[in-house]
Amino acid sequence: MTQTLLTLFLGLVVILGTASIVGRILGRRAQSPESSATIDNLNARIRSWWLMVAVFAVAFAFGKGVTLVLFALTSFYCLREFISLTPTRPADHAALAVAFYVFLPLQYVLIGIDWQSLFSIAIPVYAFLLLPVLAVLKHETGEFLMRTAKVQWALMLTVYCISHAPALLLLRIPGFEGGGFLLLFFLVAIVQASDVLQYIFGKLFGRHKIAPVVSPNKTWEGFVGGGATATLLGAALYWITPFSPLQAAGMALAIVLAGFCGGLVLSAVKRSLGAKDWGRMIEGHGGALDRMDSVTYAAPLFFHLTNYYFVP
Repeated sequence: MTQTLLTLFLGLVVILGTASIVGRILGRRAQSPESSATIDNLNARIRSWWLMVAVFAVAFAFGKGVTLVLFALTSFYCLREFISLTPTRPADHAALAVAFYVFLPLQYVLIGIDWQSLFSIAIPVYAFLLLPVLAVLKHETGEFLMRTAKVQWALMLTVYCISHAPALLLLRIPGFEGGGFLLLFFLVAIVQASDVLQYIFGKLFGRHKIAPVVSPNKTWEGFVGGGATATLLGAALYWITPFSPLQAAGMALAIVLAGFCGGLVLSAVKRSLGAKDWGRMIEGHGGALDRMDSVTYAAPLFFHLTNYYFVP
């Protein structure tokens, strides 16, 4: 791990330690069930941050291989949670097996061997065409289009989109060689900071709901306040990126907007399936996909914006 990354992680430890102490104090002073529930939710988010920071610190310390394994396992759990909530039939099992045990590991192997061109098309082209063929060979036509779309969408979101986060290690930016881990840190930090800050601003100032049926906790005040603060944080972190302060703010804003859309869309999917959370992996805070929903939208957009504007 570089000195810069070590400094960033130590800074996160200080911030999370302070947040944990404040959370405990607020929890003891809460005087109503509603405020207690809000503080409990905030403390659960802080605990999940501790876990994520610890996992990322270990992965970054051991380098690219361990980082890829970490994200591959994350994709595996997210895909499993998505499929667990989505009804499938025995006729879909062959397609699901290929999705889990062929295309998922293949996607991360392609990053590991720096094969960016095939990484970009393996799932959108080859998996997209092959999986329906495997399903149709089972001679089960009931709700075929709906079943196929569910499997393809699950694979795209949980594997293809999430894999764009570690794929930042593939980018060769002149004057920024070897800085892929810093870009990955920038992405994850902005996504998670935006999530927490929007929640805090929403609880403090939220009055006008954005999508009360889909996600009752999201308010315009939380979105604007938390999003603007996360954008400023991105500008402040420009020194760990190849961007100028203004470019870093623009990238952070793109991450905030995409992450918000990801959270909203995945919430709509959960509501349509009658579920509150994708799973129970993280105590008090849902499953892996509940933590990664913003990343599914933010990672591909950040990767391609960086690749288009900064890689010759």
